[in-house]
Amino acid sequence: MTKIIGLDGIQTQGQLQQELASGGRFVIYQYCISILIMTFKRGSNIYLVRAGEDRVLKGLGFSLLSFCLGWWGIPWGPIYTVQALWNNFQGGKDVTTEVLASMK
Repeated sequence: MTKIIGLDGIQTQGQLQQELASGGRFVIYQYCISILIMTFKRGSNIYLVRAGEDRVLKGLGFSLLSFCLGWWGIPWGPIYTVQALWNNFQGGKDVTTEVLASMK
């Protein structure tokens, strides 16, 4: 089961629905780590990014990790690093619909 980070203070389904209605989203960020010929591209836990929070800023740690450690694997390191950075600088992957479907 994937952990959802950021649900602090939300205790009822109604509070969650209100947060999502005001612009909150469930998001997954990507990161890439390379070790010479081995490259790993993974997704983060699910984050609840509340209304008013910057989704790009929230994923900055994963982008920094990829930027520093992702390039070094040949040939997939640079490719996966660019993909992870692109995803994160777009605000991560919005998985709100999938999370809500799994809660029903």
